[in-house]
Amino acid sequence: MNIFSRGQKGKLADLGLNAPFPVDLALGANGMSIDVSCFGVDSADKLSDERFMVFYNQLAAPADAIVLNLDNGRARFTLNLNALPDSIVKLVFVAAIDGNGTMRALGASSMTLGDAVQFPLSGADFQDEKALILGEIYRKDGVWRFGAVGQGFNGGLSALLKHFGGTEAAPASPSAPAPGPSAAPPPRVSLSKVTLEKRGDKVSLEKRAGGRGFGRIHVNLNWNRSGGSAPPAQRTGFLARITGGGASEGIDLDLGCMYEMADGRPGLVQALGNAWGDFDRPPYIKLEGDDRTGQASNGENLVINGDHVGDIKRAMIFAFIYKGAPNWAATDGVVTVAMPDQAPIEVKLQQGGTQMMCAIAMIENRSGNLQITKLEEYFSQQGRESAHELMDRRFGFGLRWTTGTKD
Repeated sequence: MNIFSRGQKGKLADLGLNAPFPVDLALGANGMSIDVSCFGVDSADKLSDERFMVFYNQLAAPADAIVLNLDNGRARFTLNLNALPDSIVKLVFVAAIDGNGTMRALGASSMTLGDAVQFPLSGADFQDEKALILGEIYRKDGVWRFGAVGQGFNGGLSALLKHFGGTEAAPASPSAPAPGPSAAPPPRVSLSKVTLEKRGDKVSLEKRAGGRGFGRIHVNLNWNRSGGSAPPAQRTGFLARITGGGASEGIDLDLGCMYEMADGRPGLVQALGNAWGDFDRPPYIKLEGDDRTGQASNGENLVINGDHVGDIKRAMIFAFIYKGAPNWAATDGVVTVAMPDQAPIEVKLQQGGTQMMCAIAMIENRSGNLQITKLEEYFSQQGRESAHELMDRRFGFGLRWTTGTKD
């Protein structure tokens, strides 16, 4: 592995990189919500074709030349440079803060190209910038090269879009000058997200064009740690952020789902009892792994087969503390629901105290469309009734409960 420093450059062929190869961005968020993007730009360093901006609202470029995958605790871009048109001469990888905070608070982070190059960086390298240009893969004299940039940028994702010649898809300002008669309009890109702030807030989603289903629905449970400067080993993991401590405390939080099929059958997907579910067969809901240590940089993940929404009546997303003392009030947890051709939906967890379990959101099939409602209701054991049983009774799934364990 070649360790690059800021400003260092190298030819991909000399580094042993051949298409396709991955680019992994591991960012120590340290209390911030950070969005990653890749701008495919032309010889003038401009985004002349909006299809080559790959980010949370557009996960792939044409011909899968650039594909973004946010699953399994990582932000990974898979690149096939041979599939890029001649007009795209540079790929610029950026990170931008969504909300409060500056890059000064960034924890230990890195940009890694395959198993060939790693470019480490941290908040000590920056001041009060809201975004970073991490690195570039560019073509010079017909040869693809990598450059480690690590440059702070004064502005968020919208400002980066403007910097690269694009414009946010929104009504034009009345004071904005109109382009000349021969000027081509700048590429327009939607940066929208849907945020459910209050209990009971909801959003309805229609099927994709042509009557297709919703595709792969990805539910990610993550968090914002409220300040602090713990060592890197103590900065990652949902539970570390909930408790203000590190993974060494051995606390375990689990993501799960109670569901009801269209025929009325209820069920449960969670690590407890090894009820992992299945994506391609009923219940068409699957939990992707179980982070026992709190080390996963992107929380816990669950996927729903949105092409089988007709088989699912409703699915309730929840999280619970399997081991350790809960302290929900010490975190700003976020659940993100992402699917093809839809703006990401964020459900923020802003209430709660020392309860063991949180009912986060309900996903319901409404005549073939989906409705997502923020719940944020908390439960703890009362007498002989577990938090699971109380939550089940509250939402009427009618499950039968026994004591469960994880292997």
